[in-house]
Amino acid sequence: MPARIPSWAWVSGLTASAVVAVAVLAVQADQGPHPAAAAAHARTSAPASAHPSAAPKHSAPPALPSASGTGRRIVYALGAKRVWLVDESDKPTRTFPVWPGTVSPDPGTYKVSLRKDSVIGSDGVRIEHILYFAAKSGLSVAFSNAVDGASPPPAAPGKQTSGIRMAKQDGAALWTFGSAATKVVVVK
Repeated sequence: MPARIPSWAWVSGLTASAVVAVAVLAVQADQGPHPAAAAAHARTSAPASAHPSAAPKHSAPPALPSASGTGRRIVYALGAKRVWLVDESDKPTRTFPVWPGTVSPDPGTYKVSLRKDSVIGSDGVRIEHILYFAAKSGLSVAFSNAVDGASPPPAAPGKQTSGIRMAKQDGAALWTFGSAATKVVVVK
C-alpha cells in the first residue's frame, strides 16, 4: 500500500502554488499599461498618475479659450470637453471636464432657458442640476450630473443623447452659477 500524504502537506503545497501564481500575475499586471483616471471633481484638473507611487503633478488649469466672449458666462469647449465658469471680470472661477452626449450644440452664444432640479435622463439615469440652453436635431441640450455621481453609460448604437454630464460637485457649482438667462458660449 502506498504511503498516504498528510492533509497538511496538501494544503501547504496548494497555498504555496497559489502564492506563486498571484505573484506572477501581479508582476505581469505591473508591467502592462496603466489607465489614467480623470480628476473630474477637481477645481483644476491635474493629470492623474499612471502609477500610484509617482508623486502627483500640479499643473495650471487649461486656459479659457480665446474668442469665448466677455462678462459673466459659462464657456463650453466642444473639443476639450470642458466647461469654465467665468465671472464679471472675465476671470475663470472654476473649470472641469464633462462627458458630452452624441449630439453637440453648434458653436455660438446661448442663454440658460430652463432649470430643472431633477428628472430621469434619456439614458434612464436620474439626473439633477439640469440647465437647458440649446436644441439640436430635435433634442434639448442641457448640462446635468447623475444623482449618484456616475459618468454616463455609453449610448446605445444609433441612440442620440444631448446631455452634457459632469461630476456631482461640478454640477452643484454650475447650478449655483447658472441662473435663468445666464450666457452660455459654446466654442470649438
